[in-house]
Amino acid sequence: MPSGSQPAGAGAPKVALAIYAHPDDPEVSCGGTLARWAASGSEVHVCICCDGDKGSLDPAVRAEDLVRRRRQEAEAGGAVLGVKAHHWLGYPDGEVENTAELRGRLVALLRQLRPEAVVAPDPTAVFFGASYLNHRDHREVGWAVIDAVAPAAANPRYFPQAGAAHSVGALYLSGTLEPDVWVDITQTIDAKAASLACHASQLGEGGEWLRKVVRQRAEEAGRRAGARYAEAFRLVSPR
Repeated sequence: MPSGSQPAGAGAPKVALAIYAHPDDPEVSCGGTLARWAASGSEVHVCICCDGDKGSLDPAVRAEDLVRRRRQEAEAGGAVLGVKAHHWLGYPDGEVENTAELRGRLVALLRQLRPEAVVAPDPTAVFFGASYLNHRDHREVGWAVIDAVAPAAANPRYFPQAGAAHSVGALYLSGTLEPDVWVDITQTIDAKAASLACHASQLGEGGEWLRKVVRQRAEEAGRRAGARYAEAFRLVSPR
């Protein structure tokens, strides 16, 4: 097994926090890892920055109805993974910015929950082949998380009103073009697929096709990890 891979049951943090833009992003990006950590005893939290109000191409769908539905889907998906709590920041889709206001809210959450591990999107990844551009919300949230983790959360002079300083030991960046660690999710691949199936507003009715797609993508990472199924990350250990 490559030195950058983590076998099932290894390295589960006491507290983990996944911070993403949209309600289905954690399941897509790191659902297997969160489920593995939760099954190993981690207290897993998820922070969603945007409401998901633009997650439909149907102009007849009311934004407030879509927000309500997507929150319900996220809560259901989180329950499948073993997530303890969701934390909602409430920004409209497309309007989240890496501002001092957002960083302050993230620092306050980091200092409140005091996670050993944080998972977030890699903002440096923009072009995926010739057909997919990484969503701007993902990039803005990724940069805000990086800035909140280091140096802000660990330095008491940043946002002193946000609580006692806290240093994050491990920052896992998902959706990266430069992975250097792979988490074995062979035991939790079914939980990942089941959690994604909860997001029917985005993926329609799940079924076997969804499970097949989830397995195929995890197999690609698994080949590099020396595991059947895996999720890939760029791992940073802030100083």
